[in-house]
Amino acid sequence: MRIHRPASKAIALIAAVALFVTSLPIGAAHAGLVTTEQLVEAKSAAGDRQRLAAILLRDDVRQQMEALGVDRDEAVARLASLSDQEVQQIAGRIDELPAGQSLLGGVLIVAGVVLIVLVITDLLGVTNIFAVINPVR
Repeated sequence: MRIHRPASKAIALIAAVALFVTSLPIGAAHAGLVTTEQLVEAKSAAGDRQRLAAILLRDDVRQQMEALGVDRDEAVARLASLSDQEVQQIAGRIDELPAGQSLLGGVLIVAGVVLIVLVITDLLGVTNIFAVINPVR
């Protein structure tokens, strides 16, 4: 019996430690359903975040940011810290902004160029559109 006593103490100690470890309070896992909308929003937010990061890494954007005194690395770090909703909101605004100029501005420029061409051709005597303009002889 004395021979088994040290072995039984070691087994009792191991069993006590195992019981103590398994009785520690562990947070319960909470599972829930994930809707399709949540998955789509998460996926689109990740895509928008990558697209905005790619825009920030372009050379022309970098030059403009440097002209305004903004560090590109700091801007990328701030983009990474934005929530998914904020990223989607910014990406939505970028999609809505015109790339160059408004349609009205483009139409006015084209109309101005056409008017100048017509006036020059009237002055040269090639056309006779404006009665007020006398051709140069």
